[in-house]
Amino acid sequence: MSTILDTLRRDLPEFTAIRRDIHAHPELGLQEHRTAALVAERLEAWGIEVHRGVGGTGVVGVLRAGDLGRNDAPRIGLRADMDALPMQEENGFAHASRSPGRMHACGHDGHTTMLLAAAKYLAETRRFEGTVHFIFQPAEEGDGGADAMLADGLFERFPCDTVFGLHNRPGLAVGQYGIRPGPAMAGVVFWDIKVQGKGGHGARPEATFDPVVAGSAIVQALQSVVSRNVAAADRAVLSTTRFDAGQAYNVIPDSVRLGGTVRAFSNDVLRLVEDRMRGIAEGVAAGFGCSATLDFRVVTTPLVNDAAQVTAMAEAAEALGPVDRDFPAVMGGEDFAAMLERVPGAYILVGNGDSAEVHHPRFDFNDATIPYGAGALAALVEAKLAR
Repeated sequence: MSTILDTLRRDLPEFTAIRRDIHAHPELGLQEHRTAALVAERLEAWGIEVHRGVGGTGVVGVLRAGDLGRNDAPRIGLRADMDALPMQEENGFAHASRSPGRMHACGHDGHTTMLLAAAKYLAETRRFEGTVHFIFQPAEEGDGGADAMLADGLFERFPCDTVFGLHNRPGLAVGQYGIRPGPAMAGVVFWDIKVQGKGGHGARPEATFDPVVAGSAIVQALQSVVSRNVAAADRAVLSTTRFDAGQAYNVIPDSVRLGGTVRAFSNDVLRLVEDRMRGIAEGVAAGFGCSATLDFRVVTTPLVNDAAQVTAMAEAAEALGPVDRDFPAVMGGEDFAAMLERVPGAYILVGNGDSAEVHHPRFDFNDATIPYGAGALAALVEAKLAR
């Protein structure tokens, strides 16, 4: 039995209470004031140096051990996200959300708790030499929290040689892990196309330039972007999910707005898709006497794991449970990708057992997962920063 797991299981009631408290009090991106205060208070209680307000509501804890006079002492970053989602929870247990319209439906309450548990363990044992930065990030769910922390000098103020993150995985057994080198999560884009025409009476379409017809043609033409432009080996998805048009039965509107998402595993593919979307939208609209403008917004870049750091993370986790080192890449996005573009590192999935899927109103983080996520992070620090 792993000594790390023994210690973390001993403290599981404490961290289960913390996790459920965070779950009951969800906060949206850049509004995580209560959660950030809880994190800072716990870190300070364990003797960890605390920096508040990094990137808005972010918190960074700094723990040093060993020969602090060494100029070449290694530095490692461990990151967790803190924000909740704007959705209504449908669970009826005692720790369900007490804030209508807000819910920890992605397990960030668990991620925060796992990093806290790792921090306490490392502060107590200090079986490493170097510096650990515990990075508690706000606003992962599309509000740019990683970029906000980076813009606030995250890696200049808290230099890291490597950086690591984790996420729970419903359907993967508790005590098991998944990771892969290279692209592991997709880049995420939200897009809008405004089609401007000339509206008029529904009974006299000849006096209009109908943006509804033009928009419908654009939707169909966009289906060719991936199938006829992206190489089969380079996976991508383009979905139109919105078509906002007129309000009356007998009025052709002046304009319509389309919207949707793009996912891909490389920035080059995202740029290719953007170029083809713009060309198709403008060309098709012009054919109907209309004009079109594309707003293509990159929410997160592709998450790319460094191969050497995947090996380090996998070896640390394998001391606690089985690791699938070729876990399938997923089309979901994760803004930890922005940190991995600056510092080499890796992102591992931790089994959450038989739970509802993330972003579902009945999702709940599995507290039995806490020792395995925290243990993998702690074992990684002890391995990479070995005395």
